[in-house]
Amino acid sequence: MHELIAAPYLDHHLLVRPGNPKAARVPASRYDELHSASGTSAVPAWLADVARQAWKIDLSDRRLDETVLVRSRSPYAYGRASYELNLGCNYDCEHCYLGLKQFAGLEWPERERLLHAIRDSGVLWLQLTGGEPMIDKLFPETYRLAYELGMMVEILTNGSRLAAPKNLALLTRLRPNRITLSLYGATAESYDGLTRRRGAYRMFVKGLDAAHEAGLPLDLALIITRHNAHEADQMRAFAGRYDLPYREYTHMSPTIYGGAETLATQAPDHLADREPFNGCNAGHTFFHVDPHGMATICKVGRDEAIPIMTTGVEGLSRLGGIADSLMLRTGGCTGCQLSGTCRVCRPLAKVYQEAKAPLDRYCQHATTRS
Repeated sequence: MHELIAAPYLDHHLLVRPGNPKAARVPASRYDELHSASGTSAVPAWLADVARQAWKIDLSDRRLDETVLVRSRSPYAYGRASYELNLGCNYDCEHCYLGLKQFAGLEWPERERLLHAIRDSGVLWLQLTGGEPMIDKLFPETYRLAYELGMMVEILTNGSRLAAPKNLALLTRLRPNRITLSLYGATAESYDGLTRRRGAYRMFVKGLDAAHEAGLPLDLALIITRHNAHEADQMRAFAGRYDLPYREYTHMSPTIYGGAETLATQAPDHLADREPFNGCNAGHTFFHVDPHGMATICKVGRDEAIPIMTTGVEGLSRLGGIADSLMLRTGGCTGCQLSGTCRVCRPLAKVYQEAKAPLDRYCQHATTRS
């Protein structure tokens, strides 16, 4: 299996190592040298030097085909994507934007075609998500193929299946770029209460401990709602005990079906101010794929989906135009004189508006406008 990946990424050419955050930028001429070299060629001296300096690995006297997977250029120039394997989940969190969480997705032949199309679009960083991706019956095969195709894989998970021997062995052998675990509370009472699943906290800690002991690259997403806001400091301290980086999430979105029921779970005193929205690469260098192979500009802007299983990778060429159209102000934002400092993108504002959410849930200008 490859030690490094050499790949075009947007306007650059990179060397990356699975399971490691470091990347080395190389000139196009060096990438072309690797791309045109015979697989049985020896690793060039300059590449061995880069590998030694960046990742402290010795590739001297190794064959190129044993150590480096060289990705081909793509005419579509996408760099990142996210893929929902399945909307099903073994938790029943009130705040979840997926709403119904119906368990359905592609079978293996179609999923295999989809992963090849994602690779052919140029994607180097792929996020596997759900629902809970690790309860999907095809998670091991999906992860393995994404890895073998030369994508740096991140997994978004609740951690409940991380300790399963089959999953742990797979991820230890084929290391992910990152595993992001959602933390729903600092105690079993709050965690199990929010997820509405008895024993959820115990499963999370078991999975976290197993992955941490295996040395897998981890970080935490601290989900702060009205159910666990009283434990916010304890949740931060929890991350500190494991010496893990974390991000906090306090803004809950309406469901993908337009439901506003999730908004009641927000903890008003913990809503952090967002930075002004200054544009986004969604649809242009990034895209999202749902469990049925429908590609959209992102997880929020799900309008005008492209059926990749029908169009193939070529269908993604439409996403840029769709993204530009979805960013146009419509509805309650039309004519707003304060839109230049909005803190949410237009697709997200549209989701809130369609759910008839109170203006102050998504617009920092609510008081000014009223």
